[in-house]
Amino acid sequence: MPFVDIRLAGSVTREQKAAIAADVTQSLVERLGKPAAAVQIVISEVSPENYAAGGQLIADRAAPSSREDANAADTPR
Repeated sequence: MPFVDIRLAGSVTREQKAAIAADVTQSLVERLGKPAAAVQIVISEVSPENYAAGGQLIADRAAPSSREDANAADTPR
């Protein structure tokens, strides 16, 4: 039985969680040949104050001011 643990910084809507669960389940059905009913998924929302990357809390990062800045923020350094 596949077990998937997804952690997201911040919060997402119920609809977004449902779509993620459907997409991940379908992927495991296709790639592993498992029945959809066997796929178990837990989605945890982590407060940006409880998650850090690069030594800095996500909550303390300045919001990107443009799309270009947003892409740069996602690029590992």
